[in-house]
Amino acid sequence: MGAGAGSGRGQLFLRTLLFLLLAGPPARGQLRYAVPEELEHGAFVANLGEDLGLDVSTLSARRFRIVSRAGARQHLEVNLENGILFVNERIDREEVCEAGGTCLLHLQLLVESPLELYRVEVEVLDINDHAPTFPWQEYVLEVAESAVLGARFPLESAQDPDVGTNSVHTYRLSPNGFFSLEVQTRSDASKFAELVLERALDREQQRVHRVLLTALDGGVPERSGTAHILVTVLDANDNVPAFDQPSYGVSLPEDAPAGTLVIQLNATDLDEGPNGEIEYSFSGHAPPRVRELFHVEPRSGQVLLKGRLDYERASIHELYVQAKDRGPSAVAVHCRVLVHLLDVNDNAPEVTLTSVSTPVLEDAPPGTVIAVISVLDRDSGDNGRVSCEVGPNVPFELRSSFRNYYTLVTTQALDREAVPEYNVSITARDMGSPALLTRSTLTIPVSDVNDNAPRFLQPSYSVYVMENNAPGASICSVSALDPDCQQNAYLSYSIADGHIHGMPVGTYVSINSDSGHMYALRSLDYEQIRSFQIQVQAQDAGFPPLSANVTVHIFVLDQNDNAPVIVSPMPRNGSVATELVPRSARPGYLVGTVSAVDADAGLNSRLSYQLLQATDFTLFSVAPDTGELRTLRSFLEQDASRQQLVVQVRDGGQPALSATVSLLLSVVETMPQTLSDFSEFSLPPEVSSSSPLTLYLLVSLGSISFTFLLAILILTAIRCRGERRSRQGDSCSPPRCHCCPGSRPSSDGLKTSNLTAQPPAGSTAATCLDVPAGGPPGYCYKVCLGPESAQSDFMFLKPCSPARNNEKDPGKRPRPDHHLQVSKEAKQPNTDWLPPSTQRAALKRYR
Repeated sequence: MGAGAGSGRGQLFLRTLLFLLLAGPPARGQLRYAVPEELEHGAFVANLGEDLGLDVSTLSARRFRIVSRAGARQHLEVNLENGILFVNERIDREEVCEAGGTCLLHLQLLVESPLELYRVEVEVLDINDHAPTFPWQEYVLEVAESAVLGARFPLESAQDPDVGTNSVHTYRLSPNGFFSLEVQTRSDASKFAELVLERALDREQQRVHRVLLTALDGGVPERSGTAHILVTVLDANDNVPAFDQPSYGVSLPEDAPAGTLVIQLNATDLDEGPNGEIEYSFSGHAPPRVRELFHVEPRSGQVLLKGRLDYERASIHELYVQAKDRGPSAVAVHCRVLVHLLDVNDNAPEVTLTSVSTPVLEDAPPGTVIAVISVLDRDSGDNGRVSCEVGPNVPFELRSSFRNYYTLVTTQALDREAVPEYNVSITARDMGSPALLTRSTLTIPVSDVNDNAPRFLQPSYSVYVMENNAPGASICSVSALDPDCQQNAYLSYSIADGHIHGMPVGTYVSINSDSGHMYALRSLDYEQIRSFQIQVQAQDAGFPPLSANVTVHIFVLDQNDNAPVIVSPMPRNGSVATELVPRSARPGYLVGTVSAVDADAGLNSRLSYQLLQATDFTLFSVAPDTGELRTLRSFLEQDASRQQLVVQVRDGGQPALSATVSLLLSVVETMPQTLSDFSEFSLPPEVSSSSPLTLYLLVSLGSISFTFLLAILILTAIRCRGERRSRQGDSCSPPRCHCCPGSRPSSDGLKTSNLTAQPPAGSTAATCLDVPAGGPPGYCYKVCLGPESAQSDFMFLKPCSPARNNEKDPGKRPRPDHHLQVSKEAKQPNTDWLPPSTQRAALKRYR
């Protein structure tokens, strides 16, 4: 390994490089290079970036690399900056390739984005870095003096790990007068030397002959090894053993167990006694590998299997066996045994996942490459042919790219929500008999894509909330599900923008964005708002985000939180309401009606009236449903002229709320023309002056009353004009102001409190009654009762023609007993009626 070896290595490298340049660029996807062994780290091998046509600037980003099996030594490496394949560590060809022949390094080059695979074969060229060596430095050869001329004696072979021309090429023998050297070639092209007797030996003249055997290889520079041969001349043993045949052939399956008989050798010796007893053994030049695998029985000549055979390592073994008798000056004879190994399907295919791209997106298109798989079977022939397939019912398939290389690709769209992970079974089966197979499971997780919108558990929600709820209290909870995972399934809840009675919905209700719990931000009032609906949105955190809406109907339940409000009679100037009652009133006389309203609904607004206190309970009664105050009997002389009553109004809620009104009834002989407190609807002074809202209430009530009265007057005028035209010449006399011609005023007028005029049975025409000047001055009252007059509560007032100033009759004044009183049946308020919000606020403040 001196300077000569270094120059020889350089010349070989230059020749290899020149060969590559002359050979031209290799085919795309299948490259082959050659590199001498024992090069230093960093030595140039090839420019892969240029040969493969790759952009050198993208090699690092595309993860250009050499893929090797786990545990394998990385002799070569790629520089990602310039795409040059260089020597990563010293390559010892004799270590990498134990057997002779071509030594190849198979490289798989992988580049991603897109995924591409290249195969590169690098032949490791042998250099002459080993000199031939002999097992022993001195070899003793015993030759009988009776050996005939031309007798051959095989010598110990020199061993050279190099191959080809660098292995043992020839042998030389130092000059002597008795022996010559002949070099023989084995079937594997290896050389061995035989010593040939050229001159008869005479033990008595020279008992020992010393010669020097030199083994030379064919490398440049030439290397050599020497061994001393000591030839001992023995006394004559006339007969030598002889084999049946010089060469034997035998076939043996590679899976034969140890101890198997390979062959029975037989040699014969015509001598007798010890000179005829034969011993068998391996020849001196038998390779060490043969001695490890086989054993020769010295006495029987049986060749037995000692080690484990491997067809994939060596398919043939060459054995040299010698036979020698036990006599003095025994001469050994040799034979060759060729053991041919029969391949057995003893190697299952090996499955290697070269590159795996997991997880895979569930929206990956069909044909997406998931993994690159390589399979290898060390057997030969049909035993080494491998087919590869995936298990059933999976959306994947194998596509063959190179021999024994497959790509695993998708065949259809994936759905993580249906199958979040696939365990793909890959089966590699050879063609041997029986076939061997290997199963490898590849776990492929499916990565989630935001392809599912949230879904609420209900199509809509109905929530019932009792009014006067505490602000901030939870009223309900909505919930949605998203079959996606991780951030794509993280939901946040919100309330869509909107308005409730002109106010933003966010001032009424809020929602917890994480849990979906909804809270009322204010105390709800059934009398102001009975129901409303909001839109709740659930949105995931994916990109782009997906959302869903649901309608939440919120119904406010009524609570008995409003006491009845007395609207009639109302006290004047803060005093007790007063009313005049004629002493002549008969039983059942309607004194007045107590009217009240309740802002609640349902049973909470159903009112009942009762007489709570009275000066005399036997004199008056109150209708529990209508609030009508009537007399129970006629007045007696001893009855007090001032009767004080307290009427209570109670609603139907639980607990019930009530209100009371105090009445002061004055029993008079004649009725003065004054307005009753029962006919007024006014608010107490403290209420009317407490807020501008009260002023708005009064203005609205006055406007409504004025409009209603104006409409009645217009309808009455139109009706009277039509009657005037239908009755030719009939008209009201201005001084007397009779509305209906031919009618005469009743002397009694209307004395009772009820309008008792009844139409004839079966009559469909209206009945008109003239009321004398008992009403307000300047008006006459025409009461028109239709067929349904018994249930009618309406009066139509018709204005009379104004009297001239000189026609005033001061003597005509209404009498007290002619005071017109029209009974109105006080009905229960509609449970669905509510006063305007301004009135309710005023009524609540009044309470």
